[in-house]
Amino acid sequence: MSRRAIIGRIEGPTLSQRLAVRGLDGVTLLVVPCVLLMLGLFVYPFFYGLFLSFHPKDGSTLGNYTTFLNDSFLYRTVWTTLRLALPVTLVNLLFSIPVAFRVRLMRRQRLLTTLLVLPITLGTVLVAEGMLFYFGPQGWFNRTLLWAGLISTPVSVVHGYLGVFLSLVITGFPFTFLLTLSYVTGIDPSLEQAAATLGAGPTSRFREIFLPLLLPGLAITFCLSFVQAYSVLPSAILVGDPANTTRVISIAAYEAAFEHYDYSMASTIAMIMGVVQLAVVVVVLSSRALLYRGPAGGGKG
Repeated sequence: MSRRAIIGRIEGPTLSQRLAVRGLDGVTLLVVPCVLLMLGLFVYPFFYGLFLSFHPKDGSTLGNYTTFLNDSFLYRTVWTTLRLALPVTLVNLLFSIPVAFRVRLMRRQRLLTTLLVLPITLGTVLVAEGMLFYFGPQGWFNRTLLWAGLISTPVSVVHGYLGVFLSLVITGFPFTFLLTLSYVTGIDPSLEQAAATLGAGPTSRFREIFLPLLLPGLAITFCLSFVQAYSVLPSAILVGDPANTTRVISIAAYEAAFEHYDYSMASTIAMIMGVVQLAVVVVVLSSRALLYRGPAGGGKG
């Protein structure tokens, strides 16, 4: 027996050996910084905000929540945000499905995918500024329609619901498309080929093969896209009507924190915002479970 082995038996197992017995190794320990980052950036702020929401200025435990539910100027922001986020999410999801099916069959798939996801790199602020120049009263859109004689006065596109809706579609579609494309391309092509061999048409193949396999992934895509759209802020201010038709819940939280310096109320609005998002996610995922109980095929997991 070597000298090192003899010393090892005398001193006992090393730290790495003891960790290995517990299923831990150097690679697993790399997760620790990620966990600490999650705790510092997400978990702690959430619980601190929850704590602040139950400590309003008036000293009552539920004072902020009572104020929010009794003030129509505040609680209407929930429905205003839902009225924007839900239609935008549905439009992005419905458009992403046929586009993803078409892109998967194209030779230059990477080039087209890059062009479709370009709005992600621009950001919501730059997209909103571009919309102001393009769809404004003196923008190219109105100038072209006036020159063609199709309208007599400029069309109001921005500074309202339509402007925010278009902005969210432009910035949200690439994200929804990428998620949908990953599920579509993850389906085994032999399933479609077998169905076509048996005489199934395109509509039947989509309904009987693709849709059941895509449904779990589409539900997750809907939830992620909805959460992204529900947290809209720059677009609602820059190309919307932040005092009326596009006064979303994030604007109410911003005003409470940075205009009224009431961080307790701002935390309350943020908690309500999270509860609404969670409720929609639970409803969608529960509906998915009721509609489809088979394996979650079609996704790249």
